Amino acid sequence: MARSATARADNAGRTPRAIAALILREMSTTYGRSPGGYLWAIIEPAAGVALLTAVFSIGFRAPPLGTSFPLFYAAGVLPFLMFNDLSNKLGQTIQFSRALLKYPRVTFLDAILARLILNAFVQLLVNGIVLVFIFWGLGARGGLDAGSLVLAYLLVICLAAGIGTLNAFLTLAYPLWATIWAIVTRPLFIVSCIFFVFESVPAPYDDLLWFNPLVHVVGLMRAGFYPFYHPGYVSGLYVLGLSAVTFIAGLFLLWRHHRDILLK
Repeated sequence: MARSATARADNAGRTPRAIAALILREMSTTYGRSPGGYLWAIIEPAAGVALLTAVFSIGFRAPPLGTSFPLFYAAGVLPFLMFNDLSNKLGQTIQFSRALLKYPRVTFLDAILARLILNAFVQLLVNGIVLVFIFWGLGARGGLDAGSLVLAYLLVICLAAGIGTLNAFLTLAYPLWATIWAIVTRPLFIVSCIFFVFESVPAPYDDLLWFNPLVHVVGLMRAGFYPFYHPGYVSGLYVLGLSAVTFIAGLFLLWRHHRDILLK
């Protein structure tokens, strides 16, 4: 019994250790071993978003909500870019960790969770830097609803985890899928309510647009910055349901087929 208890304890601690090791490996290989590499990984995307925000604010002086276009635009583009970055990186997880997955102590779920945790943390830092710049550097005014903001970030992370996990299998099984996905998702930048509010979309297009889960995330994010904005169309359950279905489907397909595909 003592041996079985020890074995269970070892198995329980195996996954956290594997995830921590994978996070450290990805930090080393992706961001380099110097502190400047980590700093640049955060500053570069933050500066890019800040530049886009400044450029678009020149052409769009009057936002649909509030008085600051940079804030309105950032509330839409930040969750969109976060979803795009996380889902794309999770979709490449198996290829990135192909060599390590041959060891029985490392599972594909460990690799997915490690990549999700590290890159979600980086994206949250980027979002924080951009928002601080908009509020303090550009003097934007707006209220803060912590509940809506936390829920929006949780939903976008869950959605990226679900779509990314499913794509991890599809890109592994069908290498052409990565190119197809990149082409199919390009219009998302236009139809995710980044430049407009959902309420301004006329029927029957609003019914179709509602099925874009990013529209719900963006609506919640804007509700977190504009206390007077109440997006009644937002359904967190829809986003969570879609996230759960794609995540479970991706895990099942990877569990069923990833070993055979890796041996090819």
